[in-house]
Parts: sequence; structure tokens; C-alpha cells
Amino acid sequence: MREIITLECTECRRRNYTTTKNKTNQRERLEIKKYCKFCKEHTAHKETK
Repeated sequence: MREIITLECTECRRRNYTTTKNKTNQRERLEIKKYCKFCKEHTAHKETK
């Protein structure tokens, strides 16, 4: 039931991370604060298609 999703930095728009989520329990898009090695700081990363 878990699907692989890609996380994109909201500052520089680079796709840095992949993770999984259960789409039956979480319908909305995921947003996590993670470290971006291109921005060199912690920024919000949103789920992309």
C-alpha cells in the first residue's frame, strides 16, 4: 500500500529526497523540513508528482 514519493525543496526547487507514504491514510501532500545540501540550510520540502 505504500508508494514512493519525491520531495522537492521549496527554495531552490531541486528534488533531493525520496520517501514512502501510505496513500490510504494520508491523502494530502506531505511537507517536511529537511536539510538541503544546495541551499546549505534546513528548508521545507514538499511532495511532488
